Amino acid sequence: MRTEDVLAATATGLWHWDNATRIATFDAEAARLLGLPATRTELTESATRARFHAVDWVEVSGVISLAVAEGTLTEARLRVVDDKGRVLRTVRSRMRPQLRAAAGGRVDFVLVGTVQEVPEPQPGTTAARKPMVTGDWRRNREAFLLDAGRALAEARSTAEVLRVAAGLSMPGFEPSGLAVFSSEGGRVRVIGHHGYTPGSADPFLDLPMEAAYPAAEVIRTGRAVYLPSPEEYQRRFPVAWQDVAHFGRQSWAFLPLINAGQVIGAWMAGFGVPVSFTPDERSVLTTVARMLAQALGRASVHESERELTVGLQRSMMPTLQQDIPGMAVAARYVPTGGGLEVGGDWYDMIPLPLGRIALVIGDVQGHDVRAAGLMGQLRIALRAYAAEGHHPDAVLSRASHFLAGINASETEGEEGEPRFATCLYIEVDPANGRLVIARAGHPNPAIRLSDGTMLVRNTAGGLPLGIDPDTDYPTTRLVLEPGETMLVCTDGLIETGGHDLDSGWNRLREVVEGTPLDLTGVGGSDGDLEALADALVKAVHGPSSHYTTGPLLDRREDDIAVLLLARRDGAAGAEPTTVPGPVRRTVLSIAQAEPERIAEARQQVRYLMHDWPDGDQVDSAVLMVSEMVTNVLVHTDGDAVLIARISGERGERCVRVDVSDSSDELPHRRHPGEMASSGRGLVLMEILAGAWGVDPRGEGKNIWFELYEKDAAEADD
Repeated sequence: MRTEDVLAATATGLWHWDNATRIATFDAEAARLLGLPATRTELTESATRARFHAVDWVEVSGVISLAVAEGTLTEARLRVVDDKGRVLRTVRSRMRPQLRAAAGGRVDFVLVGTVQEVPEPQPGTTAARKPMVTGDWRRNREAFLLDAGRALAEARSTAEVLRVAAGLSMPGFEPSGLAVFSSEGGRVRVIGHHGYTPGSADPFLDLPMEAAYPAAEVIRTGRAVYLPSPEEYQRRFPVAWQDVAHFGRQSWAFLPLINAGQVIGAWMAGFGVPVSFTPDERSVLTTVARMLAQALGRASVHESERELTVGLQRSMMPTLQQDIPGMAVAARYVPTGGGLEVGGDWYDMIPLPLGRIALVIGDVQGHDVRAAGLMGQLRIALRAYAAEGHHPDAVLSRASHFLAGINASETEGEEGEPRFATCLYIEVDPANGRLVIARAGHPNPAIRLSDGTMLVRNTAGGLPLGIDPDTDYPTTRLVLEPGETMLVCTDGLIETGGHDLDSGWNRLREVVEGTPLDLTGVGGSDGDLEALADALVKAVHGPSSHYTTGPLLDRREDDIAVLLLARRDGAAGAEPTTVPGPVRRTVLSIAQAEPERIAEARQQVRYLMHDWPDGDQVDSAVLMVSEMVTNVLVHTDGDAVLIARISGERGERCVRVDVSDSSDELPHRRHPGEMASSGRGLVLMEILAGAWGVDPRGEGKNIWFELYEKDAAEADD
């Protein structure tokens, strides 16, 4: 007797579905159950779908996909409808996939199954069947999957993913034990587990891939293993059963963790109550396993990028020399936060002969890997030129020629547009605080004076590196006095948050002047300087513990590099001040060929007197400085050196400005007419200054004036 006849005698139909042709074939009994003529029938996919209730078809499609993925027998219940959508009957179908290889490496399958009518419940009896999925169960399942997916998507590390997995509470069949296995070096290792007492999971922590254990089989085959009863576990894995029997669990599900088409591990869910693992329960478990695998894959990529980023930063960011006699340093590096979190900003500290050091800070155009690569090359080149003993201007000239050469070769090779870099190179002599500064298109340094006032010090400079290989870089000489701190940074610290150069410096001025800084004693603590570095970054990005030197800080606008150099009050060789009370001081050199720096001199004096109570006295000081410096540049052949200083306690302060030059010719008072264009300098000083004078020196002279804070207060009275 044929198989079809036997099945027909039991009111069971036979059908099969060919995934390659998308054709379903039904025998006579199966066709009858679907409301078709009782003869062998072939239907297209759309015609087959029309014979079933739309909701049931969606659910059975998921069940079929699960059966194909696992290669297991599965079952579904469906409502058969007529041409008008009326339900004719409910049938139960059991099916098993048969996989077959196809051209191009594709895998096709054929589903072979049976179909049998489910009898309707008789009056006065219990319902003949329980619905495959109740409305409440479906809603709970969807809510659970949404919550689990959201939590796993937000996990950034393997530890976070495992913590989320341990907290999963599945609707209707909550696991009492969970474990995640990974495949590493031909071995199966537990990377996280939940529901086990300390030490009880030791037998499974590290197993060979060939072990007769469910997780190992899942990783080897890529197919799930469902063990609905202890008997089934003991039958299939008798050796492993000896180690798990004492846990007292009743059912187990082992599912492959597949990411990007590769099995990366396995997930085990153990249950303290019997679970039959219906198609819907398997669907939930499979969905969770897929989300878990994707989350672990993302976490692995993120951790690898993190490790690479930290390694790059450690190789590119120097270790600051902390044992500088009489000085202290602090630094921060903050990347943009996207991608590998490595950009083109950098800082460096280079030992030089005779106890000197060089501080370098720069910014290569761009925030990508290419910018980071150029930054590394440029940093090495600068260190090499400095080690050869070149003067700061020569170091930058050679670095510009080096970067221009790289740009030329990359342009010829069509590897991208030329990149330039800004840079500030400072040669420091710790013995006396002298600074020699060369600047290539970079923001100027700022000085925090001993009384807490911050001044932005304008310095001579040239074009950014890499634009013109023949650019000259003039130098500026400054002296960092005891108790003063120099701040140098990239433009990310200044201009982040929509600020321009002026408003950005004003924001930083509030931080610098508002942060206590104790630099007393050669052996004093550098904690205050580190706190100032943190405060500067915090002012731009808010609080975070992620800084380098140290870890990273996530951000999105521009890279930041910050360097702080402080000269201690107790520095060896420092000249003690003879002026009572706090002292605020600034020094500026103006060459004959730089008349445009007269405006800078006026600005420096105005910065110095930013908290002077009488605005008229501030304007008077600025006017007298302009006259004094202009007279030097017009009437002598030498340069002008301006020294401005505020001393004394508030309310009793004195501002003194000295302008010296190398000419022996003393100024004379003149009486200019109304139309004269000069000759009013000394007249103005006599009118505006509290005191003034001209002091001859061995070579040259010094003209000075003083203004007194108390004079303004007495005038107001």
